[in-house]
Amino acid sequence: MKLAIVGVGKLGLSLLEGILKRGVLRPEDIGLMDANLSRAAQLCEKYGTLHLKQNTLAGSTRVLVSVQPRVFPEISEWLAQPNTGYISTMAGVSTATLTRRLGTKRVVRVMPNLAATIGKSQTAITAPKEAQDSGDLDFARSLFGAVGEVYELPEHLFNAFTGMSASGPAYLAVVAEALADGGVRMGLPRVLAQELAARMLSASGELLLQRAHPGMLKDEVASPGGTTIAGLEALEQAGVRGGLIAAVVAATRRSTELGLDQE
Repeated sequence: MKLAIVGVGKLGLSLLEGILKRGVLRPEDIGLMDANLSRAAQLCEKYGTLHLKQNTLAGSTRVLVSVQPRVFPEISEWLAQPNTGYISTMAGVSTATLTRRLGTKRVVRVMPNLAATIGKSQTAITAPKEAQDSGDLDFARSLFGAVGEVYELPEHLFNAFTGMSASGPAYLAVVAEALADGGVRMGLPRVLAQELAARMLSASGELLLQRAHPGMLKDEVASPGGTTIAGLEALEQAGVRGGLIAAVVAATRRSTELGLDQE
């Protein structure tokens, strides 16, 4: 068995689907394990993968740990297996902590975001030399490349990446909701306003990728004395820019705290 996925929540499931869709691995190469035994069994039946238990985990070459950080200390005792590589999606849990609890330096730390569910994740990845030499890093890169873009980052930037990119979809959801509320306030039907906000954010992301700086897109839309510059002035007065910066800072600090809890 080439891969065991421990924790088949939204992220674990989206990764499984991406791996199978892209043909990175075959169903018989993958085993699933989850605290919800009936869910794991149903998914195994649906996708043709193996249903794993603690005593069958040792048959896997690599293990993807996709659980909440708070449960890691408890499960690490039976997760640790000889001659096994590990890939962790746990927020804040450093490669040093993974190494200490799992008893190996064959550990890869990754941080995707919810866009993995639609194949458009941004995933940060890092690993010590031992994981690189054993092929674990390349293996993890191929897995997460199946659900989006992969960025190799030094580990000291991981918490900032978490605070911005991993948490970012929630910030933009608030922006979309607020824009829709503004549309409703000015008379647009709720359903239409929500659809417009979602499609506008999606299209704006595509436009931003074609420009060297976000300010360029802003300046293209904001004509002198027009409607957009009036709206931008209102955003500045409301402190929206500062609020978003503060959100990234707060989430980054929380990611750091989650890591300290593992020490």
